[in-house]
Amino acid sequence: MHYETPVPYGQDRLIPIWLATLALQQKSRIVHFESPSQLFDYFRLPKDGSQYRRMRAAFQRFFAATIFFGTEDQHTKHPVVDWSRFHFADKMQLWFNNNDDPQPSYEERSDNLVVLSETFYREVCEHPIPVEREVVAALAHAPGLLDFYVWITWKSWTVKGVPTHVPFFGLNGLCNQLGTKQYSVEGLFRHKVRQRITQVKQFWPECPAGISEDGQRLLIRSSKSSATVRPAEKVANA
Repeated sequence: MHYETPVPYGQDRLIPIWLATLALQQKSRIVHFESPSQLFDYFRLPKDGSQYRRMRAAFQRFFAATIFFGTEDQHTKHPVVDWSRFHFADKMQLWFNNNDDPQPSYEERSDNLVVLSETFYREVCEHPIPVEREVVAALAHAPGLLDFYVWITWKSWTVKGVPTHVPFFGLNGLCNQLGTKQYSVEGLFRHKVRQRITQVKQFWPECPAGISEDGQRLLIRSSKSSATVRPAEKVANA
């Protein structure tokens, strides 16, 4: 048991995005790939020893991560504890070089695999999110903005017909969903959301999100016809 393994952070979020893509391509929750360093090529990350070491630790954090969901209702005569847990992978077998070289020689390469959990794989298959790889790569060093972009893409992809309204604050508000307690002051949070919408639209001009006239809600329209995924050359030149 490795209780000292820290929680995922920063660029670690690129791993589930990459593995989900491979799972859909291979149509299997047992994902095979030649080398973990292929993630560098996919997201156009620099290849060096320090990045390689960080990537190795990121896979460990990814595998060890368990997310708990639940509520504790203490307002009745019979308190209720309703919990569930989620993890990304059931098994991981990765081969790394001792010299931290992100470019393994041919004879050093072996089959690597990650067995996704049934829950994660089912979610990937039933609710795929059409994020643009080049946008994810461009935002790899801005995790907060990347989270916002992926969330907007997912939310707008599920909207049908009438635009959805997401309040900024409250139990199910955007502030809680994004976990941005540092922007819990209304004015600061509203400014941050407006700023992030502007930044996302630099890569996705058709982004169907905006702030309501009263400044209390995020309005999201359907992105079914908003070109969520565009040709790579257009994204690169955005």
